[in-house]
Amino acid sequence: MRILFTKLLHIGDNLLLTPTLVATKEKFPDSEIWVAVRRGTEGILAGCPEIDRIVTTARPEEGRRTWSDFGRDLLTLAEIASTRFDYAFELGDNNRGRILTTASRAKIRCTNSYERPEGIPLSTSWKKRFNRLITTGHGPVHQVHRDYNAVRETLGLPEEPPPMRFVREAMRPSQMEGALKGPLEGASSGSYAVVHAATRWASKSWPLDHWKQVIAALLKRFPQVMISCGPSPREVAEAAILCEGFEGRVLSTEGKLSWAQLATLLGSASLFVGVDTAAMHLASAVQCPSVVLFGHPPAYQFQPWKCSHRVVRSKDTMLETDRYKLPGEQLMQEISVLMVTDAVGSILAERA
Repeated sequence: MRILFTKLLHIGDNLLLTPTLVATKEKFPDSEIWVAVRRGTEGILAGCPEIDRIVTTARPEEGRRTWSDFGRDLLTLAEIASTRFDYAFELGDNNRGRILTTASRAKIRCTNSYERPEGIPLSTSWKKRFNRLITTGHGPVHQVHRDYNAVRETLGLPEEPPPMRFVREAMRPSQMEGALKGPLEGASSGSYAVVHAATRWASKSWPLDHWKQVIAALLKRFPQVMISCGPSPREVAEAAILCEGFEGRVLSTEGKLSWAQLATLLGSASLFVGVDTAAMHLASAVQCPSVVLFGHPPAYQFQPWKCSHRVVRSKDTMLETDRYKLPGEQLMQEISVLMVTDAVGSILAERA
């Protein structure tokens, strides 16, 4: 049996799909699982051995696609169209994924069909191209559940999805040592916390001076703090600022680690503190206790999955429908340093 899953979204969304892939492989161990994702996001799936084949498509943003991308996308489409699939699930809720799913000509083609206000209703033309429409299991639930529910009823999976997947066999300690030479030499020795403040979304950003105060508090509990960031010059520069003034006890990854290497770093860390990013989901996948700051989107949908954690957000008692109307920037600005350090103390006390 061959099964196709399409989810052409962001990096962290791919990792949220892994519980569904794990449960599918457990139910059908002889199945061949294909996953279609955005090009450049596939690296975070390196720790999911349940996947047999990954295919990619270009990012959808205008101005970032090239003729080369167009040609490679046609090859991806042709490969899927020429392969026999028994099931195909579109889980990204976008037309690009629906095109790939319908091109598969799978016997069972499944996609979400929303009603307002849960989502944008599926058009009649798209409904005709699928023979299984998922209309339940949406609502205010975690994204893992949304993906899982779309597949569970069709494949008869267990009611509860498993944890996210990033196996230790996929981590690269030897490569880690090479990547950490220079400013990071010896960073993984002893007890340490990982801070990931970097984000490209203003609705998830928190002031750097607040982060420095949190780092100072963490250094009272840990001999060392590691600053994780992506490879963009802005993120690397911000990480460098967070390292300043701590006499070498705060070190940056400088955006040089692969996802497998970052999983190694997080897998040995005592604590992760950061914002809602792919790094946060990776920390959950390797069971690193986490403190996460949330502005938008809702914490119930993207908080750490099946991992010890604390969510920190402002206006937490407000109805979610009302809270979501407020700017994410405002919600993040209203998170105090004390709220974060209290959450750190709470989770460490629990762990102790």
